[in-house]
Amino acid sequence: MSEDITDLLKAWKYEPGDQIRIIKADDGRDVLQVRQPLGIEQYEMEGRPDGKRPFNRESVLDEFLYRIDNNPEYTINHEDFLLIQNEGIIYYFRYLVFFQIGDFKRTVRDTEHNLKICDIVEGHAEVEEDKKDMLQYRPYIMRMNAVSRAMILLHHEMKTTAKEVLESAINTIETMPEIDTPAFQFERIRSVNYLKSTLKQVTEQNGNPLEKLHTDLERAVKEENYELAAELRDRIRDLENRGKGSSRRLV
Repeated sequence: MSEDITDLLKAWKYEPGDQIRIIKADDGRDVLQVRQPLGIEQYEMEGRPDGKRPFNRESVLDEFLYRIDNNPEYTINHEDFLLIQNEGIIYYFRYLVFFQIGDFKRTVRDTEHNLKICDIVEGHAEVEEDKKDMLQYRPYIMRMNAVSRAMILLHHEMKTTAKEVLESAINTIETMPEIDTPAFQFERIRSVNYLKSTLKQVTEQNGNPLEKLHTDLERAVKEENYELAAELRDRIRDLENRGKGSSRRLV
């Protein structure tokens, strides 16, 4: 079999805004594909994104949870930390795509996986720098998790519970122990602001929040606040995708 993927890349040209599809693999399972400028990424929908089974388990996290369950004093050395950190990275890439296409259930699942990684690293990592490397991103992971859970609740018209989820996440992030890294400071401020803005939208809107988001987007563009405009575009896309159904097929 040829290793040249030129024909595959030609058949699916790179176009921003149309980069994601879910297809049937040869064995009938669904796989998630992302067209990048110079290639194609493929993720498993279930289990580890790369389809591997480390230690003959579904994930490195499962193996470490097993070790800790059998020995509460178990410590994660630097080599083991790199294994679980790398696993967290590929889960991060996948849940970004799920969030983008409005698959909030799978976004919740994958962010919960990475929050568990944060928990065991915080409690069992030997090296303090390893803890910082992982925990500095906890505010962002919590934000993605809370927004996705709120979206699911709103879909089921559970507005009060959605507000409680957002409020709880805001409080948790604001009271989180300080981590002395620029990434932590940035992610905490950005995540709290994003969650408060989302909470405001949920609280103020009696119906579809898209109209106000579009108004806010126009204002942000006029004021040349392009970072806010980018976030608003993402949220508009999220809500529009949710309206189309989180399990929609893209091809």
